[in-house]
Amino acid sequence: MLKLIPSIAEHIDAFIEMERRSDTTQFIIPYTKAQHQTEMHKQDVIYLSILSHNALSGFIILARQANREVEFRRIVVDSKFRGIGQQAIVQMEQYCMAQFDTQRIWLDVFESNQRGLHIYNKLGYKQFNTLLHQGKPLILMEKYL
Repeated sequence: MLKLIPSIAEHIDAFIEMERRSDTTQFIIPYTKAQHQTEMHKQDVIYLSILSHNALSGFIILARQANREVEFRRIVVDSKFRGIGQQAIVQMEQYCMAQFDTQRIWLDVFESNQRGLHIYNKLGYKQFNTLLHQGKPLILMEKYL
């Protein structure tokens, strides 16, 4: 049983621990505790905790934008290869449609994150641009809901 709930400040330490794992840190730019606290209090930023069987199993960071769009900033899951991330993304899309009447979700993913690219493609996200971040290629992807 998987569900998404609004995150609470008490989850931040667990988020930091999940971000620092070697199988995660190579694909994201980890935040400090202060960065998470600052982001969590922004009106347009949404943190969703992923619960699997009522245990904290990951989190998602979203940013609401103009024109019924949402930036999908981050997903981190503590147990890989169990389908939790895919299920959470599907639920996140439903959440965005229900809460914000979202029409488009976009994200960036490092080109080296082949597992992430596979999942995003599988879930219907399409590449629309590329950028460089500190010399590393980023692929920009979008999905219209």
